[in-house]
Amino acid sequence: MAITFTQLRSFLAVLRTGSVTAAADALVVTQPSVSAALSALSRELGIELTERVGRSVRLSPAGRAFAPYASDVVGLLEQGTRAAREAADATEREVRVSAVTTAGEHIVPPLMEAFAALHPDIALSVDVGNRERVFERIRSRASDIAIGGRPPREGGIVGIPFIDNPIVLIGAPSDPLVRNEEVAVAELGTRPWLLREEGSGTRTMAEEFLARHDLHPEILTLGSNGAIKQTARAGLGITLQSRLAAHLELELGLLAMIRSPVELPRREWYLLQPVRGPVRESVRTFAEFAPSREARRAVEEARLVLPR
Repeated sequence: MAITFTQLRSFLAVLRTGSVTAAADALVVTQPSVSAALSALSRELGIELTERVGRSVRLSPAGRAFAPYASDVVGLLEQGTRAAREAADATEREVRVSAVTTAGEHIVPPLMEAFAALHPDIALSVDVGNRERVFERIRSRASDIAIGGRPPREGGIVGIPFIDNPIVLIGAPSDPLVRNEEVAVAELGTRPWLLREEGSGTRTMAEEFLARHDLHPEILTLGSNGAIKQTARAGLGITLQSRLAAHLELELGLLAMIRSPVELPRREWYLLQPVRGPVRESVRTFAEFAPSREARRAVEEARLVLPR
């Protein structure tokens, strides 16, 4: 079997972009070259990986089944290239970190600062996005390691919990639910709920909480934790947030916690990596540092620093 790296990259580009034209643009090649690569790959496998839908092309069921294996192969080859370069030249050592938004805002900066102080020879880069983006970057090995919530049971990702992530129910100090000593579960459905965009782990957590307690409030969707906190401060709704994300506003009295007898979700932050494949030495160094006492102390100290 003579499958080439170019064929696999072309196939994955079509999967990622949704068309041969967009794949060619992404790879900076011609459309015929992408089409030829797809045809050659299908011939090598003896199955059709794509199918025509009008003027566009989409993956066939066989193509969708083949995709995660192709992604693994390409990701491992790229990781191998990085490993070889790092072995040949220590100045090229790098760890590509991905993080969900809350972790990217509150955990990654102090973690990277503390790590860089101990390992100035290892360069760090970071990509921040919602849960779906982070999981996809780990599956495809576009990132070496990530910080996020619990990974899916099936999906090629392994996660190790390393920091607690307490969840709080918050609103404006003037919100009627905040002023009550304890709020009945049904009352939580009387106020609008402020949720993140689709694909966010925080949104999924809130939706599961509402469904578990049979609550059907008005939903307002906002695109960031900062927008949610500002909207809550304006008294326009309530929300579940990581205490880490809301810590500053709670300390300054800009937001307040809502007390209710219901148990709030329990969460932890996970270090996420691909299930399969070798791990580069620089990535292993970061993975061993992140759960350490020094790393946790750096994150905790950053949380306690308040503006004057």
